[in-house]
Amino acid sequence: MTCVDDFRLILGGRELVPIVIGGMGVDISTAELALEAARLGGIGHISDAMVPTVSDRRFKTSFVKDKLKLHKYNVANSDKSSIRFDLGHLEEATRLHVGRTMDEKRGEGLVFINCMEKLTMNAPKETLRVRLRAALDAGIDGITLAAGLHLGSFALIEDHPRFRHAHIGIIVSSLRALQLFLRKSARSNRLPDYVVVEGPLAGGHLGFGMDWAKYDLASIVTEIASWLKAEGLSIPLIPAGGIFTGSDATAFLEHGAAAIQVATRFTVARECGLPEDVQQEYLKAGEDDIEVNGISPTGYPMRMLKNSPAIGDGIRPNCEAFGYLLDSNGRCDYVDAYNREIAKNPEARKVSVADKTCLCTHMRNFELWTCGHYTYRLKDTTRRLADGSYELLSAEHIFRDYQFSKDGKIALPE
Repeated sequence: MTCVDDFRLILGGRELVPIVIGGMGVDISTAELALEAARLGGIGHISDAMVPTVSDRRFKTSFVKDKLKLHKYNVANSDKSSIRFDLGHLEEATRLHVGRTMDEKRGEGLVFINCMEKLTMNAPKETLRVRLRAALDAGIDGITLAAGLHLGSFALIEDHPRFRHAHIGIIVSSLRALQLFLRKSARSNRLPDYVVVEGPLAGGHLGFGMDWAKYDLASIVTEIASWLKAEGLSIPLIPAGGIFTGSDATAFLEHGAAAIQVATRFTVARECGLPEDVQQEYLKAGEDDIEVNGISPTGYPMRMLKNSPAIGDGIRPNCEAFGYLLDSNGRCDYVDAYNREIAKNPEARKVSVADKTCLCTHMRNFELWTCGHYTYRLKDTTRRLADGSYELLSAEHIFRDYQFSKDGKIALPE
């Protein structure tokens, strides 16, 4: 009987344990978590989601406070089109986050950054260019383009000296998405180094509609693999979403996957950025406590725990401090929904916004508990303590369990 350790991911001539930890924002996939994956010979992701906020938390910078101070005059204004990020601050925040992480890297593995392209920040092309180039400047091993898949991403960095040397991959949820990206980026004469195929059981935002349950990860991977073979293209495929055990992972590797990407089980690792009280909510959750809803202002469905404090909350938009989801016209669906409720309830001290959420504020405060489909199984991966809480695990324990487990078994902590 085989296990994940019987396989290796070959990337840029390097042999790696074929386990990738996905990039969960906002700093849920911490540097510590990514560095453990690299130390153990795999690939770990940090995330560039809301990177000025992450920099303030990690390095005691004041990018958020400085931005709020600059735009405070606009707080009561429903028009957010004048709000702009300081590109110099954005570059510095990215360099700090990436550079300090890479300085601490040990082992034979790699550290990548997950670039959340749906963070349009009121200047989609300009802010994306800065984040991508700064990550390359700071020495990141690779970039995974995700959350929206900007079809012109390669063009923003094709003149960078590391464009053809750093590993650059993309996340897709369908063959059509991959075909569109390859067509748009063809002029750069550079294929993605890998493709993460994210299925409908993944956590957070989904690349599917509310009919997500009709789709199946294995079928999507097979379709993409068949098309690549017919086109004579050799691009490593990395399935993601719902791969809960080492045996789940081995099944994909035996059918030709280059590696697997996992995240849900690492949400309860001690190195994860979630506060411990939130990790306990994940561990307590039952299957009925998880839902896919449409409250994200991005327009994508999102999987989360039903008891997330962010759901239905009518917090005032904090675009002057954050504003990561403002589109190129300074608009956000949550801002529109909030203003609608204020207009309907002008005397209310507090309104409820049921159909959208302030993603920036609630992600920053760890109140939007996005999760994978199998989060309800996390309790089966650890032990319950005498006080009723669950024991948190080390990232190494979870990684090794994926690497060596067989026959659908999960190793409990000793």
